[in-house]
Amino acid sequence: MLPSPSALCLVLAAVSSNLAVAIRKGKRPPQTLARGWGDDITWVQTYEEGLFHIQKSNKPLMVIHHLEDCQYCQALKKVFAQNEEIQEMAQNNFIMLNLMHETTDKNLSPDGQYVPRIMFVDPSLTVRADITGRYSNRLYTYEPRDLPILIENMKKALKLIQSEL
Repeated sequence: MLPSPSALCLVLAAVSSNLAVAIRKGKRPPQTLARGWGDDITWVQTYEEGLFHIQKSNKPLMVIHHLEDCQYCQALKKVFAQNEEIQEMAQNNFIMLNLMHETTDKNLSPDGQYVPRIMFVDPSLTVRADITGRYSNRLYTYEPRDLPILIENMKKALKLIQSEL
């Protein structure tokens, strides 16, 4: 049994009306690539795509390694997504990538494959081993209380691009 034409028209009208309201309000559907790290940030899908975009845009790449079932990753993700300064810098000054798997580039795991891990790559395709968190045994990890360090490291990545390139 097929639905009547009038029923189809009602469904179509309801869907288009809701879509029009969402567009008018300036809302856009959340990006699936954000994975909760910031829906207003444009995320690249792969490391290779990120490398392409940093050369084209002359912006640094920020790579976030994480796992969905990691409590430390989830805690960091929550404060990262809520911090306006981080979100603004990520949105406007960085090419952003969050990975739930390891890449084939061993430069992105110089001290091991742990999570959460945040690393920066500059437009010359150099993984910035000099931009680290506060731990000596896991150089690139951050905890929620480390957001001030992460913000300073984001600013440092931007300054290094201006002074070195």
